[in-house]
Amino acid sequence: MRQRSIEPVLTLYHWDLPQALEDRGGWTSRETSSRFADYAGIVHEALGDGVGFWITLNEPWVSAWLGYGAGVHAPGHRDPAKALAATHHLLLGHGLAVERMRAAGGDSRIGITLNLSPVRPAKAERPADVGAARRVDGHANRLYLDPVFRGSYPEDVLERFRHDADLSFIRDGDLEKISAPLDLLGVNYYMRHTVREAEGPRPGSILFPGARARTVTPHGAETTAMGWPIEPDGLTEILVRLKDEYTDLPLYVTESGAAFHDYADPEGGVDDEERVSYLDAHFRAALAAIREGVDLEGYFVWSLLDNFEWAEGYSKRFGLVHVDYPTQRRTPKASARWYSAVIRRNGVAG
Repeated sequence: MRQRSIEPVLTLYHWDLPQALEDRGGWTSRETSSRFADYAGIVHEALGDGVGFWITLNEPWVSAWLGYGAGVHAPGHRDPAKALAATHHLLLGHGLAVERMRAAGGDSRIGITLNLSPVRPAKAERPADVGAARRVDGHANRLYLDPVFRGSYPEDVLERFRHDADLSFIRDGDLEKISAPLDLLGVNYYMRHTVREAEGPRPGSILFPGARARTVTPHGAETTAMGWPIEPDGLTEILVRLKDEYTDLPLYVTESGAAFHDYADPEGGVDDEERVSYLDAHFRAALAAIREGVDLEGYFVWSLLDNFEWAEGYSKRFGLVHVDYPTQRRTPKASARWYSAVIRRNGVAG
């Protein structure tokens, strides 16, 4: 990469836990936090001279709540108490890894990547929806931002789980390690959550257990192939909030992109104008945040290639480059050519 003037940014963990550790409890076990720190130290020793940017965890909310709470991703558990323990041990592993890499010396820039979403009530005039939005924000955002930047968990979130979860896994000194100073924060942005209070005998979403809330698609909003609403101004909103409420650290949009129903035409081209429009709007939203004083230093499009999209398999295509899976033939889409022009111009047109 360096031979081609590409700055490598290394993510240590993107949900690929060794089965041997999962067999011992996975992220519900404190041992995994220590093992992750060992692993971080080994990789940093091997590659520290060639890599300047280090990200400990990618999207710990997904690892914890989709893996241990909702059963969507591996290891497929559906237990909110396990997900809460996994949340803490993921963050503790992050803190221990930072400590281990700092001890090794050098000038590595170290951070963590969180998937963050602004949350708004479906009806701002309805107090029940406002309360639901507050609860979802606590679950999706504050449960990670508060310990990393304030050294504490949001009390309103913990209170929801006290009757169902033993919180003794949070030990003295843990939050001090979790909130160790960082050099950067990675932000993965895909959508804003619009929520309303859930009613009925089984209220709530499997994604936000105990929040008594469910997400809704705003009226008139376009959606991606994942069913996610397209709201680029949500990116501006979350970046500005980080600056105003949490940190002056340099921010990086470490993932942003969209899946659409791409197909190769008879001539072999892939005209993904929906993705071009999506990226153009989100780049402009990032620029709007910069103009509001956000120190945004980088933006990574997800993704270079169509890829294996976890529980969705190969059915969802996020890439700038189309992959024909049977032959592995790779074809740059219209978005790849557009993005190349943006890079050469160092900005969107107009």
